[in-house]
Amino acid sequence: MIKIFTKKVLEVVGKIPRGKLMTYQEVAIKAGSPKAYRAVGSILNRNYHGREKQLPFEEFEPVPCHRVIRSNGIVGGYALGQKEKEKILALEGHTIINHKIRL
Repeated sequence: MIKIFTKKVLEVVGKIPRGKLMTYQEVAIKAGSPKAYRAVGSILNRNYHGREKQLPFEEFEPVPCHRVIRSNGIVGGYALGQKEKEKILALEGHTIINHKIRL
């Protein structure tokens, strides 16, 4: 069951286009488990570290997990650090003030 949900999360997040965002809760809903938004964060934290894939699915390339934010607009966590996530989001056209996306 966990592997199925993990794959669904990776599929959903993998389809987020450049410049767009989703919340952890929106990803959980689209993946079929609306209350599993914390699990989404845990899955994405294992997405990619440095140059190594951490998840055991060969069919998935690392997904753009930096495009997933908290429901309150706060950028949220990122395996490479919050500053790096904010930097990437800014490059994609988002305005960030005090760690919060200006929607």
